[in-house]
Amino acid sequence: MARPETIVSKIWNKHVVHQEAGKPDLMYIDLHLVHEVTSPQAFESLSLNNRKVRRPDLTYATMDHNVPTKDRDVVKDQIANKQMETLRQNCKDHDIPLADMAHPDQGIVHVIGPQLGLTQPGKTIVCGDSHTSTHGAFGALAFGIGTSEVEHVLATQTLQQEQPKTLNVHVEGDLGPGVTAKDLILAIIAKFGVRFGTGYVMEYTGDAIRNLSMEGRMTVCNMSIEAGARAGLISPDQKTIDYLEGKEYVPEGAAFTELADSWLNLATDEGAVYDKTVTINAAEIEPQVSWGTNPGMCVPVSGATPSLDDVDHREDVKRALEYMGLKENQPMTSIAIDHVFIGSCTNSRIGDLKKAAAIVEGKQVNPQVRAIVVPGSFGVKLEAEKEGLDTIFKQAGFEWRESGCSMCLGMNDDIVPPAGRCASTSNRNFEGRQGNGARTHLVSPEMAAAAAIEGHFVDVRKFAGVPN
Repeated sequence: MARPETIVSKIWNKHVVHQEAGKPDLMYIDLHLVHEVTSPQAFESLSLNNRKVRRPDLTYATMDHNVPTKDRDVVKDQIANKQMETLRQNCKDHDIPLADMAHPDQGIVHVIGPQLGLTQPGKTIVCGDSHTSTHGAFGALAFGIGTSEVEHVLATQTLQQEQPKTLNVHVEGDLGPGVTAKDLILAIIAKFGVRFGTGYVMEYTGDAIRNLSMEGRMTVCNMSIEAGARAGLISPDQKTIDYLEGKEYVPEGAAFTELADSWLNLATDEGAVYDKTVTINAAEIEPQVSWGTNPGMCVPVSGATPSLDDVDHREDVKRALEYMGLKENQPMTSIAIDHVFIGSCTNSRIGDLKKAAAIVEGKQVNPQVRAIVVPGSFGVKLEAEKEGLDTIFKQAGFEWRESGCSMCLGMNDDIVPPAGRCASTSNRNFEGRQGNGARTHLVSPEMAAAAAIEGHFVDVRKFAGVPN
């Protein structure tokens, strides 16, 4: 009888090209996603060494980090403009498909991959972007790579990697009303820390994970990197198959049926052994708000900032409180905000926008707050407009933007000013992430929408629009 295997082991073993004692394995890469920020140096090095892209058909490029989300035709940042023009020329030279600013498939790379069906279970997927772990929601082994690795994949369609350890994050029970996938992953990181996943690929299991939508699963896997993990993934199930059926890059008919069966067989076998397991009770999780300068500095909205007398790493906590302009033991609901950002590769999909719109419908953004909504792709934007979500947001006082990474990394005009305080649905809150001196609080789309209306953090479970 075959030994039970984890999904990580199954994918890894199918993709090993070469093994040698004492060295990393050489892995075959099924899909290489490319954007304008991390690729120019890699393409330049290819040219200097007179190399071509080995598999342009397994490479897909888009523009996302640098694209303006308003005044689309005016790129004020000349470095950003140069990076996008360089990507356009490189894709033309190497016959790589590109979703540029004018293309209907343009969007954040980790939004369009699943949307187009490029992302599929069992694939090895890489991108020069740390949040490539998002694609693990589909049972893919997906991780970010550096510029030199981008060049290696372009040239060889392979990559040297150490086989990772496996960490099972088992989430039992059910999430309560108003508690989202974003709250779940923030609570996990707050409980175990930003380094607990180091050296591991994290597989999420349990009823609470199975009950998440595919969009919710993408949110959880997206932020695995914030726990220090190499990647995060979830074994595919019928929900995965239903999501992918009919997507542009997914086969149809009998070929799809055969493929779907192979996807289900990738799931971790009963009795498979992980290197480590942790367990979370989903019922104990509340809506979360980060207070500090990493995602682990996070508490329930009913909580408060920490006391310096009660914490480890006292100096780190003190510095974070000072940067964030907060006091010890300050209730989260007392924190006023002046910016709201709903978007990013974590929470910019149609389901995220629907939930945020349900909170703000018929209400008005607080006069002290500037609030923007940035769809994760042109496709998401069109779908949202078809359903009238743009009208709901605009009538409430939100700015409705074009697709892109936007305020997640403080790009173009989408910047939080010094000492500005932002309720953000993105994934990182380190010093200066959204602008020089900007103060970022990570929350779910629902929590961000409620904060926009009230002008401060509020328990969204008390808000109209949240199902009981």
